[in-house]
Amino acid sequence: MTRTEASMNTLRQASDELADATVAALFERGEVGTFNTLMRYVSTAGAPLPDGLPDVARAYLEATRVPPAWVDWGEMEKARLFFIDNNVHIATALSFAAMPACYVVPHVAKLLSATHGLKYPSKRMAETGQFTVYLMRPDAFESGSRFIPAAQKVRLLHASIRHHLLRENRWDTDALGTPICQEDMIGGQMFFSMLVLDSLHRLGIHMSTEGAEAYYYAWRVVGAMLGVDQDAVPKTLDEARQFLDLYMVRHMGPSDEGAHLTRQLIDLYEDVVPGTLLDPIVSALIRYLVGDTCADWLAVPRTPWDTLVKAVPHLLGVLETIEDHSPLGAWALDRLGHLTSVFELSSLTRGRVMHYAIPEHLKTDFGVSHAVPRTHRWTPPAATV
Repeated sequence: MTRTEASMNTLRQASDELADATVAALFERGEVGTFNTLMRYVSTAGAPLPDGLPDVARAYLEATRVPPAWVDWGEMEKARLFFIDNNVHIATALSFAAMPACYVVPHVAKLLSATHGLKYPSKRMAETGQFTVYLMRPDAFESGSRFIPAAQKVRLLHASIRHHLLRENRWDTDALGTPICQEDMIGGQMFFSMLVLDSLHRLGIHMSTEGAEAYYYAWRVVGAMLGVDQDAVPKTLDEARQFLDLYMVRHMGPSDEGAHLTRQLIDLYEDVVPGTLLDPIVSALIRYLVGDTCADWLAVPRTPWDTLVKAVPHLLGVLETIEDHSPLGAWALDRLGHLTSVFELSSLTRGRVMHYAIPEHLKTDFGVSHAVPRTHRWTPPAATV
Protein backbone atom coordinates (compact mmCIF):
# COMPACT_ATOMS: atom_id res chain seq x y z
CA MET A 1 0.00 0.00 0.00
CA THR A 2 1.63 3.23 -1.17
CA ARG A 3 0.61 6.34 0.68
CA THR A 4 0.39 9.66 -1.16
CA GLU A 5 -0.35 13.20 -0.08
CA ALA A 6 -3.62 13.03 -2.04
CA SER A 7 -4.85 9.92 -0.22
CA MET A 8 -3.90 11.45 3.13
CA ASN A 9 -5.77 14.64 2.22
CA THR A 10 -8.89 12.59 1.53
CA LEU A 11 -8.64 11.00 4.99
CA ARG A 12 -8.18 14.52 6.41
CA GLN A 13 -11.76 15.40 5.42
CA ALA A 14 -13.45 12.13 6.48
CA SER A 15 -14.93 11.36 9.91
CA ASP A 16 -17.21 8.70 11.47
CA GLU A 17 -20.66 8.92 9.88
CA LEU A 18 -22.48 6.58 12.29
CA ALA A 19 -21.26 8.28 15.48
CA ASP A 20 -21.68 11.76 13.98
CA ALA A 21 -25.29 11.06 13.00
CA THR A 22 -26.05 9.66 16.47
CA VAL A 23 -24.58 12.66 18.28
CA ALA A 24 -26.30 15.15 15.98
CA ALA A 25 -29.68 13.52 16.63
CA LEU A 26 -29.10 13.51 20.40
CA PHE A 27 -28.21 17.19 20.52
CA GLU A 28 -30.95 18.27 18.13
CA ARG A 29 -33.56 16.47 20.26
CA GLY A 30 -32.15 17.78 23.53
CA GLU A 31 -31.54 14.23 24.79
CA VAL A 32 -27.81 14.34 25.43
CA GLY A 33 -28.20 15.04 29.17
CA THR A 34 -30.42 11.99 29.68
CA PHE A 35 -28.05 9.93 27.57
CA ASN A 36 -25.02 10.99 29.63
CA THR A 37 -26.71 10.06 32.89
CA LEU A 38 -27.86 6.68 31.63
CA MET A 39 -24.54 5.84 29.94
CA ARG A 40 -22.80 5.94 33.29
CA TYR A 41 -24.75 2.81 34.14
CA VAL A 42 -24.00 1.05 30.83
CA SER A 43 -20.55 -0.14 31.88
CA THR A 44 -20.51 -3.87 31.02
CA ALA A 45 -21.16 -5.64 27.73
CA GLY A 46 -24.39 -7.63 27.56
CA ALA A 47 -26.04 -5.74 30.42
CA PRO A 48 -29.71 -4.80 29.85
CA LEU A 49 -30.02 -1.28 28.50
CA PRO A 50 -31.71 1.02 31.04
CA ASP A 51 -35.21 2.40 30.62
CA GLY A 52 -35.35 5.93 29.28
CA LEU A 53 -32.45 5.53 26.87
CA PRO A 54 -33.16 7.62 23.74
CA ASP A 55 -34.06 5.48 20.73
CA VAL A 56 -31.20 6.83 18.62
CA ALA A 57 -28.71 5.97 21.37
CA ARG A 58 -30.20 2.50 21.79
CA ALA A 59 -29.85 1.89 18.03
CA TYR A 60 -26.21 3.03 18.12
CA LEU A 61 -25.37 0.76 21.06
CA GLU A 62 -27.00 -2.20 19.33
CA ALA A 63 -25.10 -1.54 16.09
CA THR A 64 -21.69 -1.27 17.81
CA ARG A 65 -21.98 -3.96 20.50
CA VAL A 66 -19.94 -6.65 18.72
CA PRO A 67 -16.40 -6.66 17.31
CA PRO A 68 -15.85 -6.87 13.54
CA ALA A 69 -16.57 -10.27 11.98
CA TRP A 70 -12.99 -10.59 10.69
CA VAL A 71 -11.36 -10.76 14.15
CA ASP A 72 -8.83 -13.59 14.52
CA TRP A 73 -9.19 -14.67 18.15
CA GLY A 74 -5.90 -16.56 18.08
CA GLU A 75 -4.10 -13.31 17.25
CA MET A 76 -5.98 -11.51 19.99
CA GLU A 77 -4.87 -14.10 22.53
CA LYS A 78 -1.27 -13.68 21.36
CA ALA A 79 -1.67 -9.93 21.88
CA ARG A 80 -3.05 -10.44 25.39
CA LEU A 81 -0.11 -12.65 26.36
CA PHE A 82 2.31 -10.15 24.83
CA PHE A 83 0.71 -7.43 26.96
CA ILE A 84 0.94 -9.54 30.12
CA ASP A 85 4.62 -10.16 29.45
CA ASN A 86 5.38 -6.49 28.78
CA ASN A 87 2.74 -4.55 30.70
CA VAL A 88 5.08 -2.16 32.51
CA HIS A 89 7.14 -1.52 29.39
CA ILE A 90 3.99 -0.88 27.35
CA ALA A 91 2.66 1.50 30.02
CA THR A 92 6.01 3.32 29.97
CA ALA A 93 5.92 3.63 26.18
CA LEU A 94 2.32 4.86 26.19
CA SER A 95 3.04 7.46 28.87
CA PHE A 96 6.45 8.74 27.81
CA ALA A 97 6.40 8.29 24.02
CA ALA A 98 2.88 7.86 22.58
CA MET A 99 1.25 10.71 24.53
CA PRO A 100 4.07 13.23 23.88
CA ALA A 101 3.95 12.22 20.19
CA CYS A 102 0.33 13.34 20.13
CA TYR A 103 1.40 16.70 21.51
CA VAL A 104 4.04 17.20 18.81
CA VAL A 105 1.24 17.41 16.23
CA PRO A 106 0.16 21.06 16.59
CA HIS A 107 -3.44 20.68 15.40
CA VAL A 108 -3.99 17.76 17.82
CA ALA A 109 -2.61 19.85 20.68
CA LYS A 110 -4.83 22.72 19.53
CA LEU A 111 -7.88 20.44 19.56
CA LEU A 112 -7.14 19.35 23.12
CA SER A 113 -6.86 23.01 24.05
CA ALA A 114 -10.15 23.87 22.32
CA THR A 115 -11.96 21.18 24.32
CA HIS A 116 -10.38 22.29 27.61
CA GLY A 117 -8.36 19.06 27.60
CA LEU A 118 -5.34 21.00 28.84
CA LYS A 119 -6.89 21.19 32.30
CA TYR A 120 -7.30 17.46 32.92
CA PRO A 121 -4.05 15.57 32.15
CA SER A 122 -4.58 12.92 34.85
CA LYS A 123 -8.08 12.17 33.56
CA ARG A 124 -6.83 11.90 29.99
CA MET A 125 -3.97 9.56 30.97
CA ALA A 126 -6.22 7.52 33.27
CA GLU A 127 -8.76 7.00 30.48
CA THR A 128 -6.03 5.82 28.11
CA GLY A 129 -4.55 3.43 30.67
CA GLN A 130 -7.91 2.08 31.74
CA PHE A 131 -8.97 1.56 28.11
CA THR A 132 -5.81 -0.46 27.38
CA VAL A 133 -6.26 -2.60 30.50
CA TYR A 134 -9.87 -3.34 29.53
CA LEU A 135 -8.73 -4.33 26.02
CA MET A 136 -6.15 -6.83 27.24
CA ARG A 137 -8.39 -8.71 29.65
CA PRO A 138 -9.29 -12.28 28.55
CA ASP A 139 -13.01 -11.42 28.52
CA ALA A 140 -12.62 -8.12 26.63
CA PHE A 141 -15.22 -9.06 24.00
CA GLU A 142 -17.49 -11.23 26.13
CA SER A 143 -20.59 -10.51 28.15
CA GLY A 144 -19.66 -8.67 31.31
CA SER A 145 -16.58 -6.97 29.88
CA ARG A 146 -15.96 -3.25 30.20
CA PHE A 147 -14.01 -2.79 26.95
CA ILE A 148 -16.89 -2.68 24.46
CA PRO A 149 -18.90 -0.04 26.38
CA ALA A 150 -15.72 2.01 26.79
CA ALA A 151 -15.08 1.85 23.02
CA GLN A 152 -18.69 2.84 22.30
CA LYS A 153 -18.40 5.87 24.57
CA VAL A 154 -15.01 7.00 23.25
CA ARG A 155 -16.39 6.88 19.71
CA LEU A 156 -19.33 9.09 20.71
CA LEU A 157 -17.03 11.40 22.64
CA HIS A 158 -15.00 12.00 19.47
CA ALA A 159 -18.19 12.68 17.53
CA SER A 160 -19.42 15.13 20.15
CA ILE A 161 -16.18 17.10 19.95
CA ARG A 162 -16.53 17.32 16.16
CA HIS A 163 -20.16 18.38 16.55
CA HIS A 164 -19.41 21.27 18.91
CA LEU A 165 -16.29 22.58 17.21
CA LEU A 166 -18.00 22.68 13.81
CA ARG A 167 -21.36 24.00 15.06
CA GLU A 168 -19.70 26.80 17.00
CA ASN A 169 -17.30 27.65 14.16
CA ARG A 170 -14.37 27.06 16.49
CA TRP A 171 -12.33 25.02 14.00
CA ASP A 172 -10.77 26.04 10.69
CA THR A 173 -11.54 22.99 8.55
CA ASP A 174 -9.87 24.51 5.47
CA ALA A 175 -6.55 24.78 7.27
CA LEU A 176 -6.83 21.95 9.79
CA GLY A 177 -9.20 19.44 8.20
CA THR A 178 -12.11 17.80 9.99
CA PRO A 179 -11.50 17.60 13.77
CA ILE A 180 -10.60 14.05 14.83
CA CYS A 181 -10.66 13.02 11.16
CA GLN A 182 -9.84 9.59 9.77
CA GLU A 183 -6.19 10.56 9.20
CA ASP A 184 -5.82 11.61 12.84
CA MET A 185 -7.64 8.54 14.13
CA ILE A 186 -5.33 6.28 12.15
CA GLY A 187 -2.38 8.39 13.29
CA GLY A 188 -3.45 7.90 16.90
CA GLN A 189 -3.75 4.17 16.26
CA MET A 190 -0.14 4.23 14.96
CA PHE A 191 1.05 6.11 18.06
CA PHE A 192 -0.46 3.55 20.42
CA SER A 193 0.73 0.55 18.42
CA MET A 194 3.69 1.13 16.08
CA LEU A 195 5.28 3.89 18.16
CA VAL A 196 4.89 1.81 21.33
CA LEU A 197 6.65 -1.11 19.63
CA ASP A 198 9.41 1.27 18.48
CA SER A 199 9.81 2.46 22.07
CA LEU A 200 10.00 -1.09 23.44
CA HIS A 201 12.75 -1.78 20.93
CA ARG A 202 14.58 1.40 21.98
CA LEU A 203 14.29 0.32 25.61
CA GLY A 204 16.01 -2.95 24.68
CA ILE A 205 12.96 -5.15 25.21
CA HIS A 206 13.25 -8.45 23.34
CA MET A 207 10.09 -9.17 21.37
CA SER A 208 9.24 -11.94 18.95
CA THR A 209 7.96 -11.00 15.52
CA GLU A 210 4.74 -12.87 16.35
CA GLY A 211 4.26 -10.85 19.53
CA ALA A 212 4.84 -7.49 17.83
CA GLU A 213 2.48 -8.36 14.97
CA ALA A 214 -0.21 -9.54 17.39
CA TYR A 215 0.02 -6.35 19.45
CA TYR A 216 -0.38 -4.27 16.28
CA TYR A 217 -3.29 -6.47 15.18
CA ALA A 218 -5.10 -5.83 18.48
CA TRP A 219 -4.96 -2.09 17.82
CA ARG A 220 -6.40 -2.67 14.34
CA VAL A 221 -9.36 -4.29 16.08
CA VAL A 222 -9.55 -1.31 18.45
CA GLY A 223 -9.54 1.05 15.47
CA ALA A 224 -12.47 -0.79 13.92
CA MET A 225 -14.38 -0.51 17.21
CA LEU A 226 -13.67 3.24 17.27
CA GLY A 227 -15.04 3.90 13.79
CA VAL A 228 -11.77 3.95 11.84
CA ASP A 229 -12.13 3.14 8.13
CA GLN A 230 -10.48 -0.28 7.86
CA ASP A 231 -9.94 0.07 4.10
CA ALA A 232 -7.54 2.91 4.88
CA VAL A 233 -5.73 1.30 7.82
CA PRO A 234 -2.27 -0.22 7.24
CA LYS A 235 -2.51 -4.01 7.50
CA THR A 236 1.15 -4.82 8.20
CA LEU A 237 3.93 -3.32 10.29
CA ASP A 238 5.79 -2.28 7.14
CA GLU A 239 2.73 -0.39 5.91
CA ALA A 240 2.25 1.06 9.38
CA ARG A 241 5.79 2.43 9.30
CA GLN A 242 5.09 4.13 5.98
CA PHE A 243 1.86 5.71 7.24
CA LEU A 244 3.39 6.88 10.54
CA ASP A 245 6.43 8.39 8.84
CA LEU A 246 4.32 10.30 6.32
CA TYR A 247 1.84 11.44 8.98
CA MET A 248 4.60 12.82 11.19
CA VAL A 249 6.41 14.57 8.33
CA ARG A 250 3.10 16.15 7.26
CA HIS A 251 2.12 17.43 10.67
CA MET A 252 4.73 17.40 13.44
CA GLY A 253 6.17 20.64 14.75
CA PRO A 254 6.33 22.99 17.77
CA SER A 255 3.32 24.66 19.37
CA ASP A 256 2.55 26.48 22.60
CA GLU A 257 -0.28 24.02 23.31
CA GLY A 258 2.01 21.03 22.78
CA ALA A 259 4.63 22.43 25.16
CA HIS A 260 1.94 23.18 27.76
CA LEU A 261 0.47 19.68 27.54
CA THR A 262 3.93 18.15 27.90
CA ARG A 263 4.68 20.27 30.96
CA GLN A 264 1.47 19.04 32.54
CA LEU A 265 2.36 15.45 31.69
CA ILE A 266 5.80 15.83 33.29
CA ASP A 267 4.30 17.43 36.42
CA LEU A 268 1.73 14.64 36.64
CA TYR A 269 4.32 11.86 36.61
CA GLU A 270 6.70 13.71 38.90
CA ASP A 271 3.83 13.70 41.41
CA VAL A 272 3.42 9.92 40.95
CA VAL A 273 7.14 9.24 41.48
CA PRO A 274 7.84 9.20 45.26
CA GLY A 275 10.01 12.06 46.53
CA THR A 276 11.84 14.53 44.31
CA LEU A 277 15.25 12.91 43.70
CA LEU A 278 13.98 10.86 40.75
CA ASP A 279 11.81 13.61 39.24
CA PRO A 280 14.29 14.44 36.42
CA ILE A 281 14.04 10.89 35.09
CA VAL A 282 10.56 11.72 33.75
CA SER A 283 11.88 14.41 31.40
CA ALA A 284 14.94 12.32 30.55
CA LEU A 285 12.84 9.30 29.59
CA ILE A 286 10.56 11.38 27.34
CA ARG A 287 13.58 12.92 25.63
CA TYR A 288 15.20 9.51 25.18
CA LEU A 289 12.08 7.96 23.62
CA VAL A 290 10.90 10.80 21.36
CA GLY A 291 14.33 12.16 20.39
CA ASP A 292 15.94 15.55 20.86
CA THR A 293 14.15 17.35 18.03
CA CYS A 294 10.64 16.50 19.25
CA ALA A 295 11.68 16.99 22.87
CA ASP A 296 12.96 20.50 22.08
CA TRP A 297 9.71 21.34 20.26
CA LEU A 298 7.83 20.20 23.38
CA ALA A 299 10.16 22.20 25.67
CA VAL A 300 11.18 19.07 27.58
CA PRO A 301 13.89 20.26 29.98
CA ARG A 302 17.39 18.84 29.70
CA THR A 303 18.66 17.22 32.90
CA PRO A 304 21.77 15.35 34.13
CA TRP A 305 19.65 12.19 33.78
CA ASP A 306 19.65 12.50 29.97
CA THR A 307 22.87 10.49 29.83
CA LEU A 308 22.07 8.14 32.69
CA VAL A 309 18.71 7.12 31.23
CA LYS A 310 20.54 5.56 28.27
CA ALA A 311 21.54 2.78 30.68
CA VAL A 312 17.89 1.72 31.05
CA PRO A 313 18.09 -0.85 28.21
CA HIS A 314 21.06 -2.51 29.93
CA LEU A 315 19.17 -2.72 33.23
CA LEU A 316 16.12 -4.14 31.49
CA GLY A 317 18.39 -6.64 29.73
CA VAL A 318 19.60 -7.93 33.10
CA LEU A 319 16.01 -8.29 34.31
CA GLU A 320 15.05 -10.10 31.10
CA THR A 321 17.96 -12.52 31.60
CA ILE A 322 16.67 -13.32 35.09
CA GLU A 323 13.17 -13.77 33.70
CA ASP A 324 14.37 -16.06 30.89
CA HIS A 325 16.36 -18.39 33.13
CA SER A 326 14.28 -18.54 36.31
CA PRO A 327 10.59 -19.52 36.44
CA LEU A 328 10.40 -17.98 39.92
CA GLY A 329 12.08 -14.81 38.64
CA ALA A 330 9.66 -14.65 35.71
CA TRP A 331 6.69 -15.00 38.05
CA ALA A 332 8.05 -12.36 40.44
CA LEU A 333 8.77 -9.84 37.65
CA ASP A 334 5.38 -10.40 36.02
CA ARG A 335 3.71 -9.91 39.39
CA LEU A 336 5.76 -6.77 40.03
CA GLY A 337 4.80 -5.49 36.58
CA HIS A 338 1.12 -6.08 37.27
CA LEU A 339 1.28 -4.33 40.64
CA THR A 340 3.20 -1.40 39.16
CA SER A 341 0.58 -0.94 36.44
CA VAL A 342 -2.23 -1.14 38.99
CA PHE A 343 -0.47 1.41 41.20
CA GLU A 344 0.06 3.80 38.29
CA LEU A 345 -3.55 3.53 37.12
CA SER A 346 -4.95 3.85 40.66
CA SER A 347 -2.78 6.94 41.21
CA LEU A 348 -4.22 8.55 38.10
CA THR A 349 -7.83 7.56 38.75
CA ARG A 350 -7.65 7.93 42.54
CA GLY A 351 -9.39 4.58 42.75
CA ARG A 352 -12.38 5.60 40.59
CA VAL A 353 -13.70 4.14 37.35
CA MET A 354 -13.29 6.70 34.58
CA HIS A 355 -16.47 7.50 32.64
CA TYR A 356 -16.49 8.41 28.95
CA ALA A 357 -19.47 10.75 28.72
CA ILE A 358 -20.38 13.03 25.85
CA PRO A 359 -19.75 16.59 27.05
CA GLU A 360 -22.93 18.65 26.97
CA HIS A 361 -20.77 21.57 25.98
CA LEU A 362 -17.06 22.13 25.63
CA LYS A 363 -16.17 22.86 29.17
CA THR A 364 -15.87 20.58 29.59
CA ASP A 365 -0.81 -19.91 24.76
CA PHE A 366 -0.56 -19.01 21.22
CA GLY A 367 3.12 -18.80 20.32
CA VAL A 368 4.16 -15.97 22.58
CA SER A 369 6.92 -17.10 24.89
CA HIS A 370 8.37 -15.22 27.83
CA ALA A 371 11.83 -16.07 26.57
CA VAL A 372 12.52 -14.50 23.17
CA PRO A 373 15.89 -15.76 21.87
CA ARG A 374 18.36 -12.92 21.49
CA THR A 375 19.06 -14.04 17.92
CA HIS A 376 15.37 -13.96 16.94
CA ARG A 377 14.49 -10.50 18.12
CA TRP A 378 11.95 -8.41 16.20
CA THR A 379 13.41 -5.29 14.63
CA PRO A 380 11.15 -2.38 13.60
CA PRO A 381 10.82 -1.59 9.89
CA ALA A 382 13.26 1.02 8.66
CA ALA A 383 12.18 4.62 8.20
CA THR A 384 10.57 5.35 4.84
CA VAL A 385 10.73 9.15 4.78
